[in-house]
Amino acid sequence: MTTLSEVRVHGATKAAGWQLDHLVNKWNNTRAEFPQVCAHELFEQQVSREPAAIALEHGRVQISYQELNERANKVAHHLRRSGVGPDVLVGVCFDRSPQMVVALLAVWKAGGAYVPLDPSYPLERLAFMIEDSQTPILLTEEKHRRLFEAAATRLICLDSDWPMLSREPRENPSPITAPTNLAYVMYTSGSTGKPKGAMILHRGLVNYLWWAIKAYEVGPGSSVPLHSSISFDLTVTSLYTPLLAGGSVELLSEDVAAQSLVAALLRSGDRGLVKITPAHLELLSRQIDRSEAVNFSRAFVIGGENLLAETLQFWRDAAPDTRLINEYGPTETVVGCCVYEVQHGDPSTGSVPIGRPIANTQLYVLDASLEPVPPGATGELYIGGAGVALGYLNRPELTAERFLADPFSHDPEARLYKTGDLARYRKDGMLEYLGRVDDQVKIRGYRIELGEIEAALASHRRVQSCAVVAREDEPGRKILVAYVVPHDSKTSSGDELRAFLKDTLPEYMIPAQFVFLDSLPLTPNGKVDRKALPLPSRESLAAGKGGAPRSRSEETVAEIWNELLKVDGIGIHDDFFDLGADSLTATALVAKIRGAFSVELSLASLFERPTIAGIAEMIDVLALARGGPGAQATLGQREEFTL
Repeated sequence: MTTLSEVRVHGATKAAGWQLDHLVNKWNNTRAEFPQVCAHELFEQQVSREPAAIALEHGRVQISYQELNERANKVAHHLRRSGVGPDVLVGVCFDRSPQMVVALLAVWKAGGAYVPLDPSYPLERLAFMIEDSQTPILLTEEKHRRLFEAAATRLICLDSDWPMLSREPRENPSPITAPTNLAYVMYTSGSTGKPKGAMILHRGLVNYLWWAIKAYEVGPGSSVPLHSSISFDLTVTSLYTPLLAGGSVELLSEDVAAQSLVAALLRSGDRGLVKITPAHLELLSRQIDRSEAVNFSRAFVIGGENLLAETLQFWRDAAPDTRLINEYGPTETVVGCCVYEVQHGDPSTGSVPIGRPIANTQLYVLDASLEPVPPGATGELYIGGAGVALGYLNRPELTAERFLADPFSHDPEARLYKTGDLARYRKDGMLEYLGRVDDQVKIRGYRIELGEIEAALASHRRVQSCAVVAREDEPGRKILVAYVVPHDSKTSSGDELRAFLKDTLPEYMIPAQFVFLDSLPLTPNGKVDRKALPLPSRESLAAGKGGAPRSRSEETVAEIWNELLKVDGIGIHDDFFDLGADSLTATALVAKIRGAFSVELSLASLFERPTIAGIAEMIDVLALARGGPGAQATLGQREEFTL
């Protein structure tokens, strides 16, 4: 863990007078008017302006603003008669579909706040979120009913219960929610081993959306694809900015390595904006030709983790007129609070600045005494203004620790959110992100508290002690590595621990690699010395399920795996993703197979059959259809193997 005392510029703990004025006042002079209403009221205003305009697209289905509004109204009337009102929490669990959007709007229209529940989460995690939030009602669909069989809450399935819901009035319910009421509670990873729910107010949400609509130039005719999880606040931008501005949202099917997003962009192109993580942006660049990039989107809004200029180079070269915007912001301050738009003359390497605060937002870089540090000096970033959350649900101690009275505001109710992010101001007022003061990490845009993974892993009966770190031993490939000290010689395998963790943690929090040690290295004060944890050796990463290659095609695929994963002793039945691969690695695998065999395997097929044996069989099927064994056949024309 890094401390501020270790990173502060020596002797530079206080800013000079002119600097202090810039740091506190001029660079934070962001006051702007925004509607003092709730988000769903802005949607209803848009419905009244253009009721026949298309609001949602899902496959071949198109739903107008009026139809979406009336469906949501029917559900809302039922919810209100069931006791939902201001600050009452309602669980919402759907795949991406029109029903999901109906449910979210309905909760707001009824007066309540929603708790997004990703149906891909483990049952134990979903159960904790329901119990912690005490949701009296949960909106879902029939296929997800099984996830909540043990929940002491009322389930309403919008598909099977629609005959009952359809009898409700179609008119807008009378408004009963104020901007100071809750809009949603979104759970993020927690350092204590349990997720924590950030309580977001309508006022902060509307401030962000109102700003984003103008800054990203979203309006009537804008089409925005939605490809992210309901539990990821990236979804807030993609879903609500078009619906409040007269645009349309294309709801994409559940994603496999961004393929649905690639297909959607290739299909229509020229999107108003695409909200995306750096990892997904890199996936896009690997799956399209330069000539196809020009009309993909008028703007890429990139958020979720530190953005490197190297990730943008493809787009800066191939689509120079596409806006590339780095958006920074934790869940606790409504999606985004700081932005930087990449300029033509910007450097081509290194971290992209996070820029300046958005409307009605203040950003301070402070030392341990909550004093501003001068430009160029490193401190911790604190966020104030309209977007600051109410706190953490049922976590008063953590709320008091992270949400502080704002010493720079004349409003006694104003608070600062202590981000735990290290940052510094440049002399031109631009902010640069420098890392964390704790063990929190970002992987593929997801915020992860390593302590939560460690707590889950330590509960395994054979684990004596453990530590989890995010390693980036190869540039651009950040993975989670678990270091485990077993209780005895009957050590668990990485496969066993991985399966154990999948019962409690979402997929993005499962370590890609497990390294077994006799003991963890310690600092002089007895804490785990994370910097001294050994680099995973090739031998320690081998899955060891056995099975040597039996054909030339299996031998060639094994060689490609070894090159990409840098793992020795791979068996033909080992799982590609259990060995540390991710979507980016899978994309590279497809490209190398294309070069070696002249065949085109779909990414979806790799996720279905992620072994050397399975991949080689798919290659041989294509080759035999053309009259030759796998690696010996030369397939002049590419084919795609899709299960």
